[in-house]
Amino acid sequence: MSFEVIVLGVGDTFSEVYFPTCLLVRQDGFQVAIDCPDGYRRVLADARAKSGLHLDLADIDDVLLTHVHGDHMNGLEGVAFYKKFAQNTRLRLHASQEVHQVVWPQRLQGSMHVLFDGTKPVEHGYEDYFEPRTLPWLQPSKLGPFEVTLRRTRHHVPTSALLIRGDGGTLGYSADAAFEPELIDFLDAADVIIHETNLGPSHTDPTQLAALPQRVRDKMWLVHYPDGFEATGTGLRCAHEGQRIPICGSPNS
Repeated sequence: MSFEVIVLGVGDTFSEVYFPTCLLVRQDGFQVAIDCPDGYRRVLADARAKSGLHLDLADIDDVLLTHVHGDHMNGLEGVAFYKKFAQNTRLRLHASQEVHQVVWPQRLQGSMHVLFDGTKPVEHGYEDYFEPRTLPWLQPSKLGPFEVTLRRTRHHVPTSALLIRGDGGTLGYSADAAFEPELIDFLDAADVIIHETNLGPSHTDPTQLAALPQRVRDKMWLVHYPDGFEATGTGLRCAHEGQRIPICGSPNS
């Protein structure tokens, strides 16, 4: 299996049409999920039907969480329960220190802390479900066969843009981000760029991306777009759910 990204979801939190934006990065049999929206097995099943690929939660043991907004992480509870009770294992959760500090006490603890074992309530903690792996800012880290570098974006909460270097190429992902020329410079080291676009000051207006050099736009795919969005006339392309993008020097459409 060569280095590739499978686009699982392309929508925003308000979408009636699309799944929330999330990706699956694969190489040599290793898979890492980039974010984990609600109904994650259904997200995988839909992408499986559209792509013809074998996509199964049982084969995904690593999640890289870019930030703690619900459309990017609400599926973690169900995925962690599946790993614990169906597979008797823990999910490796890769994230910045800022994400690890809040994801359990502020987002997951209320529903996962106490479980009934058939006779009595039993308390559980973060590391009963997850193997937390902290990724530093702006320093390459090993994640399976990949080298991953995080850069903080301008967003409501600490959010990680990504450079993922694999065999033969590099993937750049903006995650949720207000437009920032320095972020584009960071992502421009990649052979393929997946960039968000949406409304509001904490997201990127497509006109800002349309003004980038053609060389950058030629390797860019858009995600996190609102329902009804069309890239026609912008010189940009929308990614679609179930799309398989090889990560190499000449990305294919």
